[in-house]
Amino acid sequence: MSVRLLRGARGGAVFDPWRAQVRDRLRRLPQRYVRLLRHLVPATGDLPGFLTPQRAEQGLEAGIEAVLGTPRVRLRRELSALPGAPSWIRPLAEGEPAALARLGAALRAYHDAAIAPFWPRVRSLVDAERAARARTLLDHGTEGLLAAMRPAMLWQAPVLEVAHPVEREIRLAGRGLVLAPSAFCWRRPVTVVHPGLPLVLMYPVERGPEWWTGPHHAPGARALANLLGPTRAACLTVIGNSCTTSELARRTGVTAPTASLHATTLRAAGLTTSTRQGNTVVHTPTPLGSALLRAAGP
Repeated sequence: MSVRLLRGARGGAVFDPWRAQVRDRLRRLPQRYVRLLRHLVPATGDLPGFLTPQRAEQGLEAGIEAVLGTPRVRLRRELSALPGAPSWIRPLAEGEPAALARLGAALRAYHDAAIAPFWPRVRSLVDAERAARARTLLDHGTEGLLAAMRPAMLWQAPVLEVAHPVEREIRLAGRGLVLAPSAFCWRRPVTVVHPGLPLVLMYPVERGPEWWTGPHHAPGARALANLLGPTRAACLTVIGNSCTTSELARRTGVTAPTASLHATTLRAAGLTTSTRQGNTVVHTPTPLGSALLRAAGP
């Protein structure tokens, strides 16, 4: 999705600063890597399914390993469907080891240039979105969750209508649906279809022009920071959507022991409560903590 965003000028106010930084980094890479990825990710239409393996949930290297292990027949089928396939893509379609190794190197180099520098912020945005949607699911069930996905999606049971550049009907037939918030999805959700696996529906997270560095503090947020200290105020803000200790550490940029210490202090002050669930501790705001966050503003 980030490769696709780099190709155009969509969402200029939100993505242009990120584009400028990434394009500068990409100029330092071997251009054969950039050319390969641009061909594999067309500006419009479906993405090759083998580029989005389920094993990528386990991390970058597991995802790349799964991509490079794609059966030759699938590589040939999905790459031949790309528009204007050049002759130099043929070795990859045939699964030749040298071509696969070059694809792996291109994916790693691109990730280092375009994703890794912004990954903490991306994770923070996605974590916040997941926490908010999880709370909606707990309070209002699946119907309430789907109804709250407007305007990107319209739930009219048993049909979920999604704004999409191409009109088509997809029947789940019991496969299930995975909702995947994405920092690099712009305006419209995108479907990723794998035969026999749950349908993945990527949709855009809410983000502003400073999404890649973090938002500027509003006056209310500054007042909260003056009251609690900047790090502890950030911890209370993150806990406002409920989170585990590891999520709290990741989203505030502190170590896990420091996050645990701040959570303990906020709990002792009556602003949060903590519940153990298996090996994790989930932190949520108390009514007093929620009132303090509301007073500080969005």
